Amino acid sequence: MSNETHYKTGETAPLPGTYKIDGLVNGYMSGDHAIIEMAQGDPFPPSPSDNEAAYWKKA
Repeated sequence: MSNETHYKTGETAPLPGTYKIDGLVNGYMSGDHAIIEMAQGDPFPPSPSDNEAAYWKKA
């Protein structure tokens, strides 16, 4: 993962915008390159293809 701010599955989006997966919480890299649109206050979902908790960052 990079040094950017990350948000974990279940946390809420601090700002509206586009976010992308930046790894899985369990330490594995995801093959999922999901990009999602979030409204402020929406909870971050699990990785769509892995159905695992993920880290998200602003795209």
